[in-house]
Amino acid sequence: MIVSFNNADRTFKFKNKTALKAFIKKMFHEEHKESERISYIFCSNDYLLALNREYLGHDYNTDIITFDLSNDHKTIGEIYISLDQVELNSQALGTDLKDETLRVIFHGVLHLCGYKDKKKSHLKEMRSKEDFYLSGFSDYLKTVSRETKSEKK
Repeated sequence: MIVSFNNADRTFKFKNKTALKAFIKKMFHEEHKESERISYIFCSNDYLLALNREYLGHDYNTDIITFDLSNDHKTIGEIYISLDQVELNSQALGTDLKDETLRVIFHGVLHLCGYKDKKKSHLKEMRSKEDFYLSGFSDYLKTVSRETKSEKK
């Protein structure tokens, strides 16, 4: 599986990109979903608003749009994330920007794994899964860090 991070008109900066890519692959495995390629495209509100209007007919800002381009056997997806909107959400919710960015990254994966968020009950399940994977990623980073330290000895 290939996971790529691409920049449209905003740049995604995160120091654990390799670990994040590995964790995204792990998420698909845990959700029993075959995957081939996931492309993240980081952009501005203006960029994502134009996509929202053109492809979904929505005239409002959003933090993420997930396009499922899958074939019969494996998941292929393009996940567009407005870093502007993620930052606004982080400020409004009083959350850490890095955590809010990870939440949205994982949210896209969950959409590709079949989770919905339009109904209240679906959104509750989505939030629960996001929290589960946020916690799991934190644990994963600790494990990777310990393994790296022991390899250096």
